[in-house]
Amino acid sequence: MRTAHLLPALLVPALLLSLGCSSKLSRTKAEELLSQNYPVVVPVTVPEKASAEKGSPAYMRLSALKENLDKSGWFESLQKTEGNQEVFQFRLKLDAPKTITAAPQGFKIPAAQAVFVRAAKMEPTREGSRVLYEIRLEKPTAQFSILQAQYPDIRIGQTKPRHATFEKKGSGWTLTGTDEVFHKAN
Repeated sequence: MRTAHLLPALLVPALLLSLGCSSKLSRTKAEELLSQNYPVVVPVTVPEKASAEKGSPAYMRLSALKENLDKSGWFESLQKTEGNQEVFQFRLKLDAPKTITAAPQGFKIPAAQAVFVRAAKMEPTREGSRVLYEIRLEKPTAQFSILQAQYPDIRIGQTKPRHATFEKKGSGWTLTGTDEVFHKAN
């Protein structure tokens, strides 16, 4: 008869323990939720108009951009001197691929993809959890050289850190945000 009274007394702590264990975001769950947002397209942004002082690092990047865009055949480019500034203008040709899209004051060209690698570090927060994760640059397009002209240190296979926040919603977890600036590939 006494064992019947002990069963409810043991059941309550066991339930609380199982709830306590599931209240922490697991690495597997974080990776599952994050990987749904990948791969993302890494574009290169081409300004309609930009200027820089001749000889400056910005001028060198714009010159390399112009050279690479001229090779692509998709843009009309113009370079002129105005005072101590070199002004570069880029216009998209009508026969350019449809993958080049309009952007504020310019154009975006797909240069590569970034894929999810892994969740590297997890920190509990008052609202839920913060996760440091890694992405890797892969699948360069023919226009990857245009991206490298603007960012000479960028390499295929290179990993980059990103951050995500998760909140506990009922019995599950919800991804509430990341600092990823690129958008999912179609």
